[in-house]
Amino acid sequence: MTYWALNAVFLAVVVLVASAALLARRSPQWRSLGLAAIAVLALTAVFDNVMIAVDLFGYNDDRISGAFLGLAPLEDFAYAIAAVVLLPSLWHLLARRGARANAEPATSGATAPERAASDTAASDTERGRA
Repeated sequence: MTYWALNAVFLAVVVLVASAALLARRSPQWRSLGLAAIAVLALTAVFDNVMIAVDLFGYNDDRISGAFLGLAPLEDFAYAIAAVVLLPSLWHLLARRGARANAEPATSGATAPERAASDTAASDTERGRA
């Protein structure tokens, strides 16, 4: 099996999940994904080239396409693309609807020490120590 064939399996799953997110109208912001993809692909290019250069791993020449970006075969970048699209799509699909709208605000005007004192007093009252 070639690396492209293996990538096709993973990328097919990514396409299915991203499509489900789109159909559910719960897809991530694609502009943000694009910016994240640029960063992840750049980091993948740098670190894969370094790791291949120091012989941490290599590729079977019979199973790669022969197209490279530096020392890294193009096939190696499919996983970075898959992660950038799959993880946010799953995040949006699995998030409870209205969870953000129903959540208590992080601060209700009280400072952190005031909230901590209030929480301690409430727990002491529950234990009968008031």
